[in-house]
Amino acid sequence: MTGFSSEWLSLREPFDREARGVAAQSLKLPALGARLRGADPRSTLSVLDLACGTGANLRELAPRLGGSQQWTLVDHDPRLLEELPVVLAAWTRPNGFVFRAEATCMHIEGPGWNAKVQPQCIDLALEFDTVPLAGQRLVTASALLDLVSASWLDALFARVSAAGAAMLFALNVDGRVAWDPPVAGDEEVNRLFALHQHRDKGFGLALGAEAAGFVVGRLQVMSYDVARAASDWCINAIEDAQALVMLAAMVEGMGAAAIEQDPTARSSVNDWMQGRSRVLGKTRLRIGHQEIVAA
Repeated sequence: MTGFSSEWLSLREPFDREARGVAAQSLKLPALGARLRGADPRSTLSVLDLACGTGANLRELAPRLGGSQQWTLVDHDPRLLEELPVVLAAWTRPNGFVFRAEATCMHIEGPGWNAKVQPQCIDLALEFDTVPLAGQRLVTASALLDLVSASWLDALFARVSAAGAAMLFALNVDGRVAWDPPVAGDEEVNRLFALHQHRDKGFGLALGAEAAGFVVGRLQVMSYDVARAASDWCINAIEDAQALVMLAAMVEGMGAAAIEQDPTARSSVNDWMQGRSRVLGKTRLRIGHQEIVAA
């Protein structure tokens, strides 16, 4: 499975948080948490987070779901899992939450909610059958679906459905990319980048920007009640110094992916990167994402 550095995860998290905060208003996550607990509001909501990284999905969802929660955080990268106690402790302090780490798990307490957190190192591409789905009430992932194949998702949905769990998939790219101001080469780089997203990331040929539509269609056929909401990245270097760093990373990453997809385009992509860099401080970029909830 393709890895992601903790530096990249940290860089993108503020933009993820802003995008998901907008979407959460229409998805009514506190009501989802209450519905999954059933008749007893004191019962514990079990949540499985796939490809958890350093726990950004937990940080976004746990306060919104409310009540007592038990999270199983799964990732293939032991280095990211090792960072979890430090990252979660740093998140809890300024928010006034209580954090406690034990040998095999962590505990977080916030106003109106608490969570027991247990990490597990599992390669979702090679060890999918060992993922602990039994007993889970909610299966979630953030920025994962565009990396996986249709067959892998079908296998996931079959197991989640058999477990009787709901699903919440966040930050699924949908192919919308809008640069302002435009520069020469935007369309070509966007095209090559979209093709690169379909490369095999370890799960078979990736769905890329088609993932969101594929997932909604599959889950509706399986008789899930599906809700979706836009969670677009809005990266504005004019108003935010941190956005300038994010945009520089996006230009570098998209340019490298475009060249890898078509090495013969190296010269034109390099010209695009230089043109983008010249206007970086007055650039706004919107990347389309969608949140999907199926219950």
